[in-house]
Amino acid sequence: MDTFADRGRVDRAPFVGRNRELDRLDALSRGRHGGAGPAAVDVTGEPGIGKTRLLAEFAVRAGRRGATVLRGRADATPPDTTPFQPFVDAFADLDHRDRATAPDLAGVAELVERGGPVRRVAGAVERIAAPGLVLVLDDLHAADPASVALVDHLLRHPPKAPVLLVLARRERQTPPALASVLAHADDTGVLARLTLAPLTPEDCAGGLGTGLPPGPAREIHAASRGNPLYFRALALTRTRREQAPGTGPVAALLDELAPLRPAERVAVEAVAVLGDRATPELLAAVTRDGPGAAAGAPGHVTSPCPTGPEAVGQALREPVRRDLVRAGRDDRVLALRHPALAELLLGALDPWRRRELHRRAAAALAKAGAPVTERAPHLVRAATAWDPATAAELAEAAERIAAADPARAADWLGAVLDLLPDAPAHHATRRELTLRRARALGSAGRVAESRDLLHHLIDGGHGAEEGSEEAELRTSAVLLCAFMERHLGRYPEADALLRRELERTPGPRPDLRTWLVVEWGCRALFAARYPEVRPVVVENLDEARRRRDEAGTAEVLTLAALGEAYEGETGAARAHAAEAAALTDAFTDGRLAGHAESLVRLGWSEVFLERYGTAERHTTRGIAMARRAGRPFALSQLLLCSAYVHLLTGRVGTALDRAEESLAVARTLGGAELIGFSRAIRATVLLHARPLGDPEAPADAEEAAATVGTAEGWWATQARCMLAHALPLDQDPHRVRDVLVRAGGDRDLSRLQPSLRPGYLEVLTGAALASGDLPEAERVARRALAEAEPLGLPVQRGAAHRAWGRVLAARGEPAAAARAFAEAARDSARSGAVLREAQSLLLAAPQLQASGEGPQAAALWRRGRRLAAEGGARMLVDVADRTRPAPPRGDGTGGRLAVLTPREREISALVAEGLTNQAMADRLCLSPRTVESHVARVYRKTGVETRAALASLVVRDGAVAGQSLRG
Repeated sequence: MDTFADRGRVDRAPFVGRNRELDRLDALSRGRHGGAGPAAVDVTGEPGIGKTRLLAEFAVRAGRRGATVLRGRADATPPDTTPFQPFVDAFADLDHRDRATAPDLAGVAELVERGGPVRRVAGAVERIAAPGLVLVLDDLHAADPASVALVDHLLRHPPKAPVLLVLARRERQTPPALASVLAHADDTGVLARLTLAPLTPEDCAGGLGTGLPPGPAREIHAASRGNPLYFRALALTRTRREQAPGTGPVAALLDELAPLRPAERVAVEAVAVLGDRATPELLAAVTRDGPGAAAGAPGHVTSPCPTGPEAVGQALREPVRRDLVRAGRDDRVLALRHPALAELLLGALDPWRRRELHRRAAAALAKAGAPVTERAPHLVRAATAWDPATAAELAEAAERIAAADPARAADWLGAVLDLLPDAPAHHATRRELTLRRARALGSAGRVAESRDLLHHLIDGGHGAEEGSEEAELRTSAVLLCAFMERHLGRYPEADALLRRELERTPGPRPDLRTWLVVEWGCRALFAARYPEVRPVVVENLDEARRRRDEAGTAEVLTLAALGEAYEGETGAARAHAAEAAALTDAFTDGRLAGHAESLVRLGWSEVFLERYGTAERHTTRGIAMARRAGRPFALSQLLLCSAYVHLLTGRVGTALDRAEESLAVARTLGGAELIGFSRAIRATVLLHARPLGDPEAPADAEEAAATVGTAEGWWATQARCMLAHALPLDQDPHRVRDVLVRAGGDRDLSRLQPSLRPGYLEVLTGAALASGDLPEAERVARRALAEAEPLGLPVQRGAAHRAWGRVLAARGEPAAAARAFAEAARDSARSGAVLREAQSLLLAAPQLQASGEGPQAAALWRRGRRLAAEGGARMLVDVADRTRPAPPRGDGTGGRLAVLTPREREISALVAEGLTNQAMADRLCLSPRTVESHVARVYRKTGVETRAALASLVVRDGAVAGQSLRG
């Protein structure tokens, strides 16, 4: 008999994220009906966490299995003197037909309805026959004493009948008597506990937030703390979805306030409006009727209100008992049980009443000496007309909070601008506040909105005279707007803005002109067109030095250092970087906060110049400074620079942490190129942090390249090149080559950054070898050597040596290849590039082994593996383990072929004969896929990368003579 299902009382809220708990309830129910297991289940959790919804789903499932399922609910609203009230509610589901067909249930129902003695009711329950009863009692924290006594008896004397009690309650509202009963039952093993935890963001977004964009879904999950009822309520109110009055999750939450007396409700509203400042004194000030609460005004509460801290305490006793209000961060501060409840409660108030509460809160906080940042949220919500004093306070609060919470600062400034009269007397104030709001919007990641605001500001500033405050403000707006355009990848638009401002007559004052030139140079640099602005940069560097403008000089120096390092003019770049570092190191953090972008340029310049120690020092300082000063654009790029340094210097775990954080910051800022570049750096780090062949890094690199789309800036190009690094060469070398050639413009990669080009040419060499094109690989490797030599950068020279070593190995010249790889290892070690040193050593070891230098090969292998393991480079550790040199064996198959299995040596011999994979499969009666796997393993074990190289190795080691192994 499925009485519950028959009545159609299924909760219509989506059932999400509770399958594990549902399965456990189902297992307990089955066990009980089989004569085993606990007699009851105690389901607890925060209000709204989903206890009722879980019980509804469980009841349906148990009913479908054949059990009789009855559901009752304790009623907390007025005190009910009916004994066994939740049991009476449950057995009310039995109609006359049910009672006739189930006399044992009818007997229990009659006893509970008459309020019979506990022992008789329990005895009647004992006589219930199969298939059994599932008795679900919700809100048991509100149960009457008789019900508590009956639960106690049933738990102390579990019925032999197939009966399972499922009890749901709020732990904070559970009276001591019931808590004691359940604790004793838990100790004796007759009670199973089930506590519901918050739902995950994925559960909420997928099951409860259908139709919500990902961003708002994450925000609502955070605000709801994973509580499904609050999530649904906030989703409805924030998206303004229509719902019938008095229904839905919002009504369900606010309905808990209905039993409160007026004074109690007013006290709860005051707690909601004060938030984490709800002390008794401030609550008294907010609840006390004042001059602004004129009788008869809309929403005015005319009933008695608390008039002092003691009266407030008295008014809050019932809300505390009902767990609407709890102790906050300490005993003197109160808070609503859930922060979202305040939002919902205040949102349901009459607008006049809400504004009046906020006005009182702001006044009370001011009287208590609270900082303006704590008063500002109330000032914003209370203001309805222009007031200069309020506007000044909000502007000050926005200035103070801009670093920590730029979005809120932008909103406060927006509120001031909305109320500011549109009159000539306020024109200058409006422009200044608009510029400040645009800056805050950009820092909050609302870049397009910031840019649009700046366009409006710039268009309204034409005609301002040189030297006037209007002209300076307009120049500042152009600078900020060009930065936003650059961040959005709109380089032509940034160029046009800056050119027009630089060509304006009369022009900006000298220090502002320097800033314009620096931004113009950054635009050119990110568009990979630095040589176009080099003369102007040099000219402005001389001017800044003549003016003894240290900050301006440092700005231009870091731009020049990065531009020259990019172009491969390493001598000039070193000189500029050294001078910039000397100036920057002398700045205090406070002064440096205004030059955060300069520190980004200095850090990347030092990375490209392979001065990893100084780069780490400057990025570490910059990260700390950017966090304190609220410079998210600089923070994201400094974290990326730091991640790259940590990766190359053999600290992969820390590199991954920095890359993850950088990507998180980039996502808040938006901008396809920044996000794509951040993803690409993370994918590169992940490639080394994960086991060899792990698919996540290539997938992330693909996503990074897709994110930048068709953009052609420096970040976008780097993201595509890093995709080539992440793609497995042995699976699709042609794809690797195509990615690099498209990014580089031709087969010499001439469009790529000159100071990094040898490293990319190394990858291109590997792709040519893996696709069997030895002549092309040799051409590309020679090109890498030629390009690396004039740079004077050891790591790039090491990359060129590795490229040439790969070619030598493929030509069957292991001794020469080993020398090339060893030279690459020495180059990398000189710059402290531990990761590249380990890679080079692990490439050298098998070549030395093949050339008969077994002991030396083992020594290089051990050092390479140790460096990889100490640095957390899991991929290189796996490479090392697969290429460990083995001692020669006296079976005619010495050298590198000694590590092969008989089948692998057989496959190698057939490769030497020139057979294709399909031909080998036909001869050996294997599948082509199996042959391909054997060939891949042979490549890994012997250190060769092409069929030609393997054939050369087989011939040299005399393996052809062992073809009789094929039998």
